[in-house]
Amino acid sequence: MSEAHKLIRHEDIKKWVEERGGKPAMVSATATEGDGVGVLRIDFGDADEGLESITWETWFETFEDGNLALLVQNETAGGRTSRFNKIVHR
Repeated sequence: MSEAHKLIRHEDIKKWVEERGGKPAMVSATATEGDGVGVLRIDFGDADEGLESITWETWFETFEDGNLALLVQNETAGGRTSRFNKIVHR
């Protein structure tokens, strides 16, 4: 059985995401007027037209402001590399 765990350290998150070909992103439809940052996501290049690329700096700033953690799974139950992730409150 494969388990999920929380990542909080920026270096750990960036490494996990980039090892799987992901990039920092936000849901563009959720961007607010003032700061322009919406709901955080990880973009793995799948066909999801609602994502907008952002810098790691912007992603982590929003991540910290929201007191968030990234819940991840390293491997699937079958032993393959997993891209499962979910942004949760710490």
